[in-house]
Amino acid sequence: MKKILLAAVASMTIFGNAGAQTTPKGVDRANLDESVAPGTDFYDYACGGWMKANPLSDEYSRYGTFDQLGELNRQQVRDLITGLEASAPAAGTNARKIADLYALGMDQARLNAEGAAAVQADLARINSATAAQMPALMAEIPGIDAFFGTYVEADMLDVDRNVMYWMQGGLGLGDRDYYLEDSENARSIREAYLKYLAEIARLAGYSAADASVLAGNALAVETELARAAMTREELRDPAASYNPMPMSQLAADYPAVNLPAYFKALGVEGVDTLIVGQPKSLAKVNEILANTPEKVLRDYIAAGYLSSAAPYLSDDFVNAAFALQQVMSGVKEQQPRWKRALSVPNGMMGEAVGELYVEKYFPPRAKAEMIELVGNLKTALGQHIESLTWMSDDTKAKALEKLGTFVVKVGYPDKWRDYSGLVVDPSLPYWKNVQNAVVFNNRYNLDDFGKPVDKTRWYMSPQTVNAYYNPTTNEICFPAGILQAPYFNPDADAAENYGAIGVVIGHEMTHGFDDQGRQFDKDGNFSNWWTEADAEAFTKLADGLVAQFDAIEVAPGVHANGRFTLGENIADQGGLRVAYTAYHNALGEGNDGEVIDGFTPDQRFYLAYANVWAGNVRDAEILKRTKTDPHSLGRWRVNASLRNIEPFFKAFDIKEGDPMFRPEADRVVIW
Repeated sequence: MKKILLAAVASMTIFGNAGAQTTPKGVDRANLDESVAPGTDFYDYACGGWMKANPLSDEYSRYGTFDQLGELNRQQVRDLITGLEASAPAAGTNARKIADLYALGMDQARLNAEGAAAVQADLARINSATAAQMPALMAEIPGIDAFFGTYVEADMLDVDRNVMYWMQGGLGLGDRDYYLEDSENARSIREAYLKYLAEIARLAGYSAADASVLAGNALAVETELARAAMTREELRDPAASYNPMPMSQLAADYPAVNLPAYFKALGVEGVDTLIVGQPKSLAKVNEILANTPEKVLRDYIAAGYLSSAAPYLSDDFVNAAFALQQVMSGVKEQQPRWKRALSVPNGMMGEAVGELYVEKYFPPRAKAEMIELVGNLKTALGQHIESLTWMSDDTKAKALEKLGTFVVKVGYPDKWRDYSGLVVDPSLPYWKNVQNAVVFNNRYNLDDFGKPVDKTRWYMSPQTVNAYYNPTTNEICFPAGILQAPYFNPDADAAENYGAIGVVIGHEMTHGFDDQGRQFDKDGNFSNWWTEADAEAFTKLADGLVAQFDAIEVAPGVHANGRFTLGENIADQGGLRVAYTAYHNALGEGNDGEVIDGFTPDQRFYLAYANVWAGNVRDAEILKRTKTDPHSLGRWRVNASLRNIEPFFKAFDIKEGDPMFRPEADRVVIW
């Protein structure tokens, strides 16, 4: 349920070559394509110069201003980690563990020499397991990605208490539609997936014939799971995925899943009730385990396990995985080894790396000024709520109460996570160390079961270039990674900061009132605090926004999915409107601001926003993101959202007859 702004939260300008540390400006005429009129295609006008100057390199399937910020961030973290080895940190320290994990990933010669040795013992266990043993095996062997997942999180109806959830899973391709669609794209991906599974099985020691059978068996099981899985649109309904069931009933109704044995193997006691996310999928898992030949089940589990291990084995495994990625996203060149190696300590010891990161790269001034900006945005959103014409006073009062209780997290946590229990042993293979880290991090989550919710916990590491809203804690969080120039620059023109980081703040706040967030109250509980008439009015407006995005053709014959992207589209529009109000509040009444480089303050605000989403993207990546990403493509986060905003039309003198213009009667304004 965490509302993530994007694995594509973007910077608003250019760094030149990837990783270069120049001093960028938020609104730069070089980013524009002034041969295009703003009223014809604002995205091309605002971003066209940047797009021409930054063609896609083979390493990327999509490259935008966010990726440039990400490259800088990655280089900063790399400098920190490579500097650790030179300081010879003591054994058992976080610094030693981080340095060792990175070194293991960089040791190409050792990885190639070890080949598939690290997976053989686990494969032997998988290939001798009975169907009855398989649920427990899933809990015991880290890296098995099969059938379902479980995790501990706040109870949606009692957010002070941690409970156990069950969710559908086991799809190696990630999305059910890849298995079920009869499109050319889906067929080509299935063919590439079969080839990939057969190749990694062969590399692990299967004969060519057995590897081919394994691939077919795995795809067959995954296709059955896909048929029972909820769609991405259905998963957006919190109520549909909240189905508490007593373990006694689950044991009786789904005996083949053997959940008591699974939780015992997982080392979790006292699970008497399980929140089942997708009962139809659970029934299908039971059916498959009860009726499928054990050889097919073993092949399916082995395929998922090998797919998890492949990135941490020899180059042959890594190259096989990349070949599938090429088909799915269109990327042409693999990331260099250092970037892949960096992701392991950066992800698995995120807060330990983050502690080093903020000490060097996040000055106290940035945190103080960001907190002030957040306060300004809260005031502006309150003004918007008070002025709504479609909402009653009763619901407004509760909305304002929820806004007033937002928890704001900026930069980094007050208390750092303890990694003393994580064992990193350089004498063991890379994959075995990754498995140890997976177990350690899973245990960190499972240990919360039955305990009060720790509302000080962060769900992103400080160095992450992103932001989030979490409905069950009613919190907005802005890690240090995104709070750096040029995305957020205390020395920048206010219009640029409000158009970039200001919109991000407004975006995350609006998530508290999007189609999902609005169903949680000020305390974070799943609760209907709306009048029936107000809920109907909201739904009508939201349906109008869905229709706007459904009408967008993102590729020949392929349309955007307005229902799947609804929450992010609401947040984008809300962020734009609220940040604009906050900016003008900051200017003060009667102050129109300063014209800089020929641009008015309002023009700079909207240009800064557009530059957040400047980027180039491959055709295959467009198809992939349209299916799997709840955010609209960057072009439409700009053009489609802005076409509902009257001050934007005025800023660039966009009139009826211009392609960017939308008649007032057709506009959708929610927050």
